[in-house]
Amino acid sequence: MHTIEDKLSEFERLLNVMTELRAKCPWDKEQTFESLRVQTIEEVYELADAILDNDIQNIRKEIGDLLLHVVFYSQMGSETNDFDIYDVCKSLNEKLIYRHPHVFGETEANNARTVEQNWEQLKLKEKGGNKTVLSGVPVSLPALVKAHRIQDKARSVGFDWEEREQVWGKVQEEIDEFKMEIAASDKDKMEAEFGDLMFSLINAARLYDINPENALERTNRKFIQRFNYLESKTITQGRDLKSMTLAEMDEIWEEAKKKM
Repeated sequence: MHTIEDKLSEFERLLNVMTELRAKCPWDKEQTFESLRVQTIEEVYELADAILDNDIQNIRKEIGDLLLHVVFYSQMGSETNDFDIYDVCKSLNEKLIYRHPHVFGETEANNARTVEQNWEQLKLKEKGGNKTVLSGVPVSLPALVKAHRIQDKARSVGFDWEEREQVWGKVQEEIDEFKMEIAASDKDKMEAEFGDLMFSLINAARLYDINPENALERTNRKFIQRFNYLESKTITQGRDLKSMTLAEMDEIWEEAKKKM
């Protein structure tokens, strides 16, 4: 592995490259915080894909792309004298030290759950930090991820089931309420109850240490693989999906399930 001197040298080189790009590259010169925002989101998702694929080379590449954006934003901040990479690193270091008193102080925390609870409590106390438990959840997070984060933060202050098995009663209650609105054909209430049902299922996943986003993406990928098999098999046979019966498609679908 590389020494700290090697790492600092390469990081310095990156900062110099970024300074040159902002000064001399027409595209880089015209970028703003807003213009980079969407690309930053895209880079995060590309990193997430690489992690799900366990593609180490791509993980390294996508981390580099994200680091580029961190340096890019910091360079733009320095040009307006608002902040630079020093300020970014300094505030991050101070936050990490403050929120880890079990490492840099005398507080004891012997498990991850205690660390999480301390972290959320410290965020509420620090200057410029979150004023309420849920205020730190980004508004623009995808709904499924947001639900998981909301529940996790509520848990950090003790708002949670005493026993995780209790959640299944809530899940069943939400299923029953959803069915009632289906029977009443009330679209607005159906949507509301379906949201409650999803929220309770995400809660169940959390309680059983399952990441609902990863679980759903795993199912998405599995479905895509099986549907692609179904489609390619019908093409090979000179058939068209639209002209097949559901029973005929199910037969090939079962083949796909055995193969993947």
